[in-house]
Amino acid sequence: MCARLSGASRSLVAEAARNGLLRVNGESTKGSRILVAGDALTFEIPQREHLVATPQDIALNVVYEDDDIIVVDKAAGMVTHPAHGATSGTLVNALLAHVGGLPGDPLRGGLVHRLDRDTSGLLVVAKNEDSLRALNAAMMRRRIARVYVGLVRGVPEHARGRIDGPIGRDPRNRFKYAVVSEGKPAVTHYELREGWQHGAELVFTLETGRTHQIRVHAAAMGHPILNDPLYGHEEPRLSLPGQALHAWRLAFRHPRTRDELAFEAAPPDAYVRARNVLSGE
Repeated sequence: MCARLSGASRSLVAEAARNGLLRVNGESTKGSRILVAGDALTFEIPQREHLVATPQDIALNVVYEDDDIIVVDKAAGMVTHPAHGATSGTLVNALLAHVGGLPGDPLRGGLVHRLDRDTSGLLVVAKNEDSLRALNAAMMRRRIARVYVGLVRGVPEHARGRIDGPIGRDPRNRFKYAVVSEGKPAVTHYELREGWQHGAELVFTLETGRTHQIRVHAAAMGHPILNDPLYGHEEPRLSLPGQALHAWRLAFRHPRTRDELAFEAAPPDAYVRARNVLSGE
């Protein structure tokens, strides 16, 4: 209700509730409280500070670079771009220091696609406006191939398959996404790479690119990504920062030369150790 009355986002209202700025009948309350007739609701929703992406000298694993693009292997635990809750130390901060400037949205400069904070792997970033336009068009036409590897709970019944499920906000938890009838079309292809007693390694190929797509689709088919705190549960034995998911391969046409480019990045050591734990059960 506060979101509707104030025009603020749900996340801002939730933050205000955590800070004791929502009151019913003069007493601080949780945002989930159900109001009854006669209750007096008062609230204060402070505006968030304006975000600015600044260059930061942070090490980057550069896989390829020329005058038009840069391909990086993002570390697990690194946020892709600044946002409230992660205003510095992001990939964009590191890229600004490395490149000197990026086209497009100041907070998401040069980004054509993103990876979740705890998903490692390959990203292509545009270094000029022409490249950004060309790569965005290629992404829209599904001409940028993105292949991931991930460790999942259990072993799928079929060695390969196609998951076709529209993705939107989870109606029961606004911080999550889910397969919902009113969601945006989303298609993920998977193939069994290796299976063990209690888990498997799958290769995922994206046909679309929705937020948390692989994580949502894997959970929807009953085989959530291991150590995924949002769509499965944390597994301390694996010693991973988050979900066991890695952007393994990336292929596209160069935005200027039109040459076919293909890159592959091995999963990080933490992923390999988790795979060894799973395979040794």
